[in-house]
Amino acid sequence: MADFQKRPVTATLWGTGTLLLIMASVVWLPRVIYPPLTTHELHAVASGKERIELQQAQAQVQNDFRGQLLQCLAGLVVTAGALAGWQQLKLAREGQVADRFSKAIDHLGSPTCDVRLGGIYALERLAKAYPADQPPITYLLGAFVRDRVAWPAGLPNGPEHPTPVVDTQLPWLSSRHPDVQTALWVLGRRDVHPDEQALYLSRLDLRRASLRGARLDKVNFRHANLASAWLVDAVLADSRLVNTDLRRANLQGASLVRADLRGAHLQDADLRRANLRGADLTGADLTGAQLDGADLADTHHDDTTVWPGQNTL
Repeated sequence: MADFQKRPVTATLWGTGTLLLIMASVVWLPRVIYPPLTTHELHAVASGKERIELQQAQAQVQNDFRGQLLQCLAGLVVTAGALAGWQQLKLAREGQVADRFSKAIDHLGSPTCDVRLGGIYALERLAKAYPADQPPITYLLGAFVRDRVAWPAGLPNGPEHPTPVVDTQLPWLSSRHPDVQTALWVLGRRDVHPDEQALYLSRLDLRRASLRGARLDKVNFRHANLASAWLVDAVLADSRLVNTDLRRANLQGASLVRADLRGAHLQDADLRRANLRGADLTGADLTGAQLDGADLADTHHDDTTVWPGQNTL
């Protein structure tokens, strides 16, 4: 408490000292730069009238300089005030952003779905308004999705992966988990920030997710369940889809350039017009997949790759 009481006194003393220094400079500096004529110099002038005129001219020069000095100081005061105001505005705005960010995070943890949806859209607005904050917002939304729809394939007591059959009666993800679907939509339509880390969406239950045209390049989907997902025209270039369940997924026109599809389950997937140039299909199972118009140039595959129509007996 004593420190807070001392701060106004200290500020007052600094302000008073600065003001006295400025006043002294205004009075003293003109006399230093334009010193008055000495007695010897005045006696060298024969006419008394001329001596008076010289003294008046000298005083006028000092006054003009003093006026210029005051104008400069006034400009500096205005500039300092503007800078202080801008700094206060900046701090106030940062405080507002922090408050909005905190409230959005609180909404994500709400037991009410509508409140969680509001938190997701609030984070999207913050990411668009303040691009520098987008990387942590992207990470936060990814963590939210991972928490809501975990698919711990390969772990003790985890689900069988892939499942024996694809559940064609399963509701769309937007019906089962509308908040997760919304978070995926937000992630899929964002402008990727250069400082962002690659999204980690591995071992998630994303069956029947709707991600048409989503930009999800360089995303890690290892061991995820994307069976019957709607991925038409989605961008999955350079993504890791190792052992990912993509059975019956609609990947028409999707970009899978250089995607890592080793061991991926692509049975009955629709890959018409998909761009698989440079993709790694080693060990992938494409039984029954539709590949009409697909670009398979430079794909990596071997004897473990199962192609449509291939007899596996």
